[in-house]
Amino acid sequence: MSVRVRFAPSPTGPLHIGGVRTALFNYLFAKKHGGTFYLRIEDTDQTRFVPGAESYIFEALEWLGIAPDETIGKNEKFGPYRQSERKGMYKQYADQLINSGWAYYAFDTAESLDAMRKEAEAAGKTFIYNWETRNKLNTSLSLTKDEIKNKINSGEPYVIRFKMFDGEKGERRIYATQDLIRGHVSFNLELLDDKVLFKSDGMPTYHLANIIDDHLMETSHVIRGEEWLPSMPLHVLLYKAFGWKAPEFAHLPLILKPIGNGKLSKRDGDKMGFPVFPLEWKDASSMTKSDGYRENGFFPEAVINFLALLGWNDGTEQEIFSLNELVEKFDLNRIHKAGAKFDPEKNKWFNHQYLIGKSDESLAKAFEKDVINRIGKCDFSFVEMTKIVSLIKERAHFVNEFWDLADYFFVAPTSYDEKAAKNWKEETPVLMQQVISEVNNIEDFTSVNIETLLKEWMTTNEIGMGKVMQPLRLSLVGALKGPHLFDIIEMIGKTETIKRIEKAIQTL
Repeated sequence: MSVRVRFAPSPTGPLHIGGVRTALFNYLFAKKHGGTFYLRIEDTDQTRFVPGAESYIFEALEWLGIAPDETIGKNEKFGPYRQSERKGMYKQYADQLINSGWAYYAFDTAESLDAMRKEAEAAGKTFIYNWETRNKLNTSLSLTKDEIKNKINSGEPYVIRFKMFDGEKGERRIYATQDLIRGHVSFNLELLDDKVLFKSDGMPTYHLANIIDDHLMETSHVIRGEEWLPSMPLHVLLYKAFGWKAPEFAHLPLILKPIGNGKLSKRDGDKMGFPVFPLEWKDASSMTKSDGYRENGFFPEAVINFLALLGWNDGTEQEIFSLNELVEKFDLNRIHKAGAKFDPEKNKWFNHQYLIGKSDESLAKAFEKDVINRIGKCDFSFVEMTKIVSLIKERAHFVNEFWDLADYFFVAPTSYDEKAAKNWKEETPVLMQQVISEVNNIEDFTSVNIETLLKEWMTTNEIGMGKVMQPLRLSLVGALKGPHLFDIIEMIGKTETIKRIEKAIQTL
């Protein structure tokens, strides 16, 4: 069988970064083996459906460059790819399990089950709907065929449950199987409950629909999060019950909180000020907004890179990978079993690496738009904008940080850093007036020539560099920051340079 893997999210809200990593690993595995990566929307639980969530999933994967090969409206070889549109097919499979003895009808009400749980708690026990209790409950196992038929025909609510373990048949209590990441795994079936597979409203639960769809869509490998590991015995036994060959399973490690223990959550991002969603999400019900990596200025290739290294590495010290390199080197055997701690600062480092690797021209286009949005105009030519970008990009993690690093190129300072202003001494105004005279006389107004002439003037007049350079930078920038001072002077020009020095003399 050729490699076919899937990403099967539920449209219950924005796509968490953990879900994105699952999609990425499926994508990389499929491409590595010349296979197919498809996306199926699992929306059988309509009570949790959130408008806009489905389109958000597709937009996020497109932005990240890992769009599926098959999905809704695209190469629908095994469609429909939305589970709610497949619901007509699930009942026959649930009936098949009933007829083969792998499943049974359960007519218990929510009230009766709640009463049994409370009774068990009062006795210091835990109620489990399993092989020990099922025959004592309101199920088809203790009813005649006519009684079952009458209950169903009368509209009595029911569910169909799967027999996880049946001691009467002499089933093995310990069920063992293989996971491609965790190796040998085993489960005590006696301790597992009989999961609901189908409800009388005609909708299957996740467990049944997931298995049927994976089989009908010819899924070869199921690569999913660690949280699904407890469901593995049920899913493998369902394949056995249907007489189907099960796909190979691989359960990915959790993405952990940056600080403390546990799985990364939206609350961690809110508390520490970093996004946990690929795109911005606006919750219509609560009128709240959650940040996205895209809107925070991350490059999609940087997001892909740092996610790939959360739980996987290629065995070398290499950290920067293109998507093609990740495809080439990806191997499930290199995925760790332990959880991977999320590091927001490392994520910024990745984005910085991609930023400095981009051409000055491409960054200048983005920065030019930002400048115009901020002040309504950009007086520099594109060539000059490219030069400004080349002077500042090494200090930035994001394009949206360019303004704070370079605002003085576009607008004169209106205030001066108090700490830096301590460098403005009693003799500074006289020295700055002399700088104005020197600058005014420079004809070849290039950075190198300006620097040469001003330093010659200082040397000739035995003026210390610090007495001039720091007050001059403060005059032009408003603080002791920025790239090479004479590059700034060249960029803003002679007239603006003199104007800013004069203002500093008056103000300071």
